[in-house]
Formats: sequence, structure tokens, C-alpha cells
Amino acid sequence: MNDAPQTAWIKPSRSLVTAAGRAIGDYRMIRDGDRILLGLSGGKDSLSLLHALHHLQQKAPVKFELLACTVDPQSDQFDPSPLAPYMAALGVPYFLESQPILEDAQRTLTKDTDSYCAYCSRMRRGILYRVAREQRCNVIALAQHLDDLAETLMMSMFFGGKLRTMSPHYLNDAGDLRIIRPLAYARERQTRAFAADAGLPVIFENCPACFAKPQQRYAMKQMLAEQEKQHPRIFNSLLTAMRPLMGEPPA
Repeated sequence: MNDAPQTAWIKPSRSLVTAAGRAIGDYRMIRDGDRILLGLSGGKDSLSLLHALHHLQQKAPVKFELLACTVDPQSDQFDPSPLAPYMAALGVPYFLESQPILEDAQRTLTKDTDSYCAYCSRMRRGILYRVAREQRCNVIALAQHLDDLAETLMMSMFFGGKLRTMSPHYLNDAGDLRIIRPLAYARERQTRAFAADAGLPVIFENCPACFAKPQQRYAMKQMLAEQEKQHPRIFNSLLTAMRPLMGEPPA
């Protein structure tokens, strides 16, 4: 007998699906026969992307496979255990990778060498790459959205003196994996609304190491939110400005 809870796929809002579909089409993110590994943190964004990709999987003319992986950094503030039964009920191949990333960071990093967030991000990405290769995936899907891209641009200019943002679709250094961000045109408020309306099992991650550090990204988020109140189309303008920085899709 299968004791897994019966969970139905939930159709995302039309606006979210449209935004994802446009980005996927513009940057040729998904190609026939792709085997895609979704980086599933359990947050509102990655869960929204999970359902958006499944919806497109049923409707798109290209055929692709969908798998998911969660990286558990072994923080006391993060409990991904509800994700396994949820993914089993949806029928998506799911992999949970648990490693003491936070402990390693606290032991090896100093304030002058790196940040916890940068270290954790590199370690998580490396684990996703390994799982993708083990599972014969050729694509990794990440759930950053337009707000993330805009905040990255502002942080790069303010604190790095460079014009940079996240690329929606690129090839990794080894040349064997394509990295895609299908929510590159979607707004955070869209994923937040969908997660709330659909009752998605959002897992909140509150890393104490992160909260102990200066919150540059949070400051950018607040600044952009204030500007959007005065200029409602500011994110459209930012997307237009960022397009030359977002790169061309791999061949």
C-alpha cells in the first residue's frame, strides 16, 4: 500500500506561466529531450517554479524530464523533511543532499576572506552539479526572479563598481551543464501570491549566519520597493537596461 499523501498538481496563475514561458522562449532554455534538475529549496520561488515547469511540461511542444534536488546545509533553522513526501505524491524524482555546510563555513571562514552566503552558495551549486551529473541531467533550473536580477544589478553597481546581473541561461565552466532561470521575467510578488493562494508547503530558511551579516540585498530590495511606489514601471525599465548584460543563450 502506498502511504504517501495524495497531492494534485496545481496550475500556477496565468501571469506567472506567461512570464516563465516568455523567458524560456526568449532564451531557448528548454530543448527537446532535456533532463532538468530543479534546485528546490522549498521556498515560495522554487515551489512556484516546480509547478510552472510541470504545467509547461504538459502544454509545451518540446518534451523534457523534471527532477528535483534539495541541499540541506544542516542549519537548525531549516527543516526540509516535508518536501520528500510532497514530491513523492507528485511523482517527481527527488534527491535530498544533507551536508554540514554551515558548520564548515563557521570553521573555515574569517570576516576578511569570504561571506557565509557566498560560501554556502558555492557549496550548494557544487552539490547540484554533482547530483545533475549522477542523474544524467543536462540542465539545472534555478528559481531567481526579476526582483533578484534587479537587486543583483544594484548591488554590483553600488558595492562592486560593475554592471553585472544574473544570466537567465548559460553554460557552466566545465561545459557539460546548462543553467537556466525560467522566472527571470517574473516578479517576486507573483510567486508569493501563488504560493499563498495554492497553499504550497513553503519551507522557511532563517540562517543565523546570514542575519548576523550586513543585509545589502535587503537594503536594495527596500530601495527598489520605495522607488516602485513612485515609478510603477521601474522593473520594466530595469529589465530593458539589463538585457545587454544578461547574455545570449548557449548554442
